[in-house]
Amino acid sequence: MPPVPYERLDKNDVVLLVVDHQEGLYQLARDQDPTSFKNNILAHAALGKVFNLPTVLTTSEETGPNGPLPREVLEMHSNAPLIKRPGQVDAWDNADFKAAVKATGKKQVILAGITTDVCTAFLALSLRAEGYTVFANSDASGTFDTKTAQDANDRMRAAGVHVLSMFAVACELMRDWRATPGAPEMMPYFDRYLPQYGFLARAHDASLQGGTPSGL
Repeated sequence: MPPVPYERLDKNDVVLLVVDHQEGLYQLARDQDPTSFKNNILAHAALGKVFNLPTVLTTSEETGPNGPLPREVLEMHSNAPLIKRPGQVDAWDNADFKAAVKATGKKQVILAGITTDVCTAFLALSLRAEGYTVFANSDASGTFDTKTAQDANDRMRAAGVHVLSMFAVACELMRDWRATPGAPEMMPYFDRYLPQYGFLARAHDASLQGGTPSGL
């Protein structure tokens, strides 16, 4: 396969998709620590708030065992379109979901879902076929085991999907600590959702203040 050219995320031309991060399906994600995975799901949704991205939510058969989206996500995006699919496995097969994505007018897509091999991969491949540039947030996508996740990520990469970590997605959207959103907005985000980086910043601030704890 020829190499996929580098296309940078553009915060002005991207839509964020939250795909089937449902409380019942969450039980299927065994390739990550459950505490970390919940954090990553919320961090994915929070990108839409920090960068003021158009956001579309979707669920599959949520009145059954799949359950609803977490209340934290629903509260975070109370005004976003929420497409409750009655049966379509690939969200792109749902006319209302497709219309909601197209209505944003964006050409780039950030998405994550449960499961990686179905909810994320099927939609990512369909979006690529429609000409979108797709960025899959691997930290916020989960499935049965690491082999299944790796196979799904390989399949997406072969189709030209960019598979990124949450940290990479956030930094590529920001591009420059002096931008807006920049350090004032992103450091609280990282402090909440990526504590390794947040505590690094706290340690740096404390050293500048003679050992006084940071207020992050």
